[in-house]
Amino acid sequence: MKTDLPSDNQKGDKMRIREQLRGNKNICGARIEALRKEKGLKQVDIIESLALQGVDLNNSGLSKIEGQHRSINDYELLAIANTLDVSIDFLLGR
Repeated sequence: MKTDLPSDNQKGDKMRIREQLRGNKNICGARIEALRKEKGLKQVDIIESLALQGVDLNNSGLSKIEGQHRSINDYELLAIANTLDVSIDFLLGR
C-alpha cells in the first residue's frame, strides 16, 4: 500500500542500523543506546550535554561506548546517567 506521506528516507531522518557486533568492553553501552533512542535523543544531544558537564567525548567515542567497543570512565558514566535522568545502577543493570 502506497501513501503520500514522506518516508524517513525522504526526510533524511533515517536511523542507521548497527553494522558491527557488540563488543565486551563495558556492560552499559547497549542500555545507554536503547535509553537514548527511547528518549528520542541523538548522539550529538548527549555529547552536548556531556560538554556542559565538563566531559569531553566525541561522536566516535560515544558510538564505541554504545557498541561496547570502548570502556567507560566513572565520570563519563555519571554524566551520561545525569543526561538520561537515570541512576548509574540502572545503566549497570542493577
